[in-house]
Amino acid sequence: MGPEGPLGLNLGMLRAAAGSGASPRGAEAQGDAAEIAKEFEAAFLSQTVDQMLKTADVGSFGGGHAEEMWRSFLSKAMAEALAEDGSVGLASQVETAIRAYQGRGETG
Repeated sequence: MGPEGPLGLNLGMLRAAAGSGASPRGAEAQGDAAEIAKEFEAAFLSQTVDQMLKTADVGSFGGGHAEEMWRSFLSKAMAEALAEDGSVGLASQVETAIRAYQGRGETG
């Protein structure tokens, strides 16, 4: 793993998959694009689920910092499960865009 960005995404892999800098080729590039797309979907869904949980009654944990931490862990776990399931479909769209950028870098 390399340095992580604000959403926990591996920025080195993202840059490589998008074609900025040295980009991987062949099957490795395709795998990186899929992995990065899934990471992006999980990070996006984590933020979305966290906002949703702020408005939902998930039980009384006394409020404060501990409840915030618990909500953060819950939203991340839910988001990762949704991303792994593939039912949202955001990762496939992001992967398609990454592959398009990779192709543009190779031809132009």
